[in-house]
Amino acid sequence: MDVDVIFKIAAIGIIVAVINQILTRSGREEYTMITTIAGLIIVLMMLLPHISELFRYIRSIFDL
Repeated sequence: MDVDVIFKIAAIGIIVAVINQILTRSGREEYTMITTIAGLIIVLMMLLPHISELFRYIRSIFDL
């Protein structure tokens, strides 16, 4: 896994945290959960190719 992916995940986490703070202070607590879930989905979509590669590597190790 490249370091670039880790920086992208960290950037998304910081952006989501800032948006959640802004929404909480403006009295829109119901939207904070939506932004958190959206950030989680974005990160999972970024990691899907890497997870697939991991499973392929594990299969090749154990000859499954």
